[in-house]
Amino acid sequence: MTTKAKEMEISLLLPIAEETPNGTCEADEPLNVRPLIEDLRLNLRWQRLPQEYMKLEAQELSARVRAARERLGARVVILGHHYQREDIIQFADFKGDSLKLSQYAASRPESEFILFCGVNFMAETADILRAPHQTVIHPNLTAGCSMAEMAPTQDVLDAWDELAEVLDKNGIIPVTYMNSTADLKAFCGRNGGIVCTSSNAEAAIRWGFQRGEKVLFFPDQHLGRNTALKMGIPLSQMALWDPFQPLGGNPREALESSRVILWKGHCSVHTRFTVEQVRKARAEHPSINILVHPECTMEVVQEADLVGSTEFIARSIAQAPPGSKWAVGTEVNLVSRLAKENPDKLVFCLDPVVCPCSHMYRIHPAYLCWTLENLAEGRVVNRVEVDPETKHWARIALERMLALA
Repeated sequence: MTTKAKEMEISLLLPIAEETPNGTCEADEPLNVRPLIEDLRLNLRWQRLPQEYMKLEAQELSARVRAARERLGARVVILGHHYQREDIIQFADFKGDSLKLSQYAASRPESEFILFCGVNFMAETADILRAPHQTVIHPNLTAGCSMAEMAPTQDVLDAWDELAEVLDKNGIIPVTYMNSTADLKAFCGRNGGIVCTSSNAEAAIRWGFQRGEKVLFFPDQHLGRNTALKMGIPLSQMALWDPFQPLGGNPREALESSRVILWKGHCSVHTRFTVEQVRKARAEHPSINILVHPECTMEVVQEADLVGSTEFIARSIAQAPPGSKWAVGTEVNLVSRLAKENPDKLVFCLDPVVCPCSHMYRIHPAYLCWTLENLAEGRVVNRVEVDPETKHWARIALERMLALA
């Protein structure tokens, strides 16, 4: 698979650990937009932009984005993932989870340009599902996904070969979470597998068991484990595959007796939530509803009242009665938005420390302004293209998922 920028060169800053968007996390820290140059001074691994965009303040950025957006009209559709900051979501024609956004873009044939404000695997999925005349653009090509990066293609291929040495490979069905590269979606397509979302992971695993004895689930161990437990599969029938260990760190007998083989990956946002945070919320708010995403750890999920995808979380709070109280275990930008959209309810994030997804945070309004202004001038920058072979097999895996009842 190749994802490339057209008509531009990418210059990266020196890399640092970026589990947090600005190098630090502080309680009650406001998520206000500051000029891009202030973020880049922290040596974050973000794509460089021309100097004229580096010092623009939030107000001027908003005005320029709106002006470029008006010039382009229906030729461009802007998609915003739930985890994007408010200063991006305000310009989105549609907001949702990654699959919902890609499907929406494909249903807008009048828009020749799809500007995807999310992380790169989402833009890849949009390119796989788009119409032939459409072009997908990603504002910041360094906005990746730490979970997706935990399952490099070669590591998965090596694991597949190792499993074939001790098991009947024809009896193993690969299931990849949407939060994975186009390469891994294509791997599933080639090998009789399927893609899943957090909403339909159970249906996808059941689909796998109809076709094989075992499921190889990647890259998120927690979604796989929580889903399997919900299906009644005990922990004793699950194996955790560590790509840095021979046979994933498992004795042959453990792999033979397992029904679900879980890749050792996780979401750096959702693993921040703890049982202690849940119990503290219950102690402070006796009538609280604990609502968490299934990417959280098993222990947190078992302590929660409700578990579901971002769409489920948003819908549950929107439909809840006035006066109800909600402690939510998911990305803080979505939680803050839900609190504003539901002023008749108490809605807060389980984690008191403000740490948005560091990769989602890389879609700074300056990148949106830069891509739109170039587009308005007839220049396509940061085009996302999945090569035809990868696209073919990845689409097959995606279509198998879309066909699930």
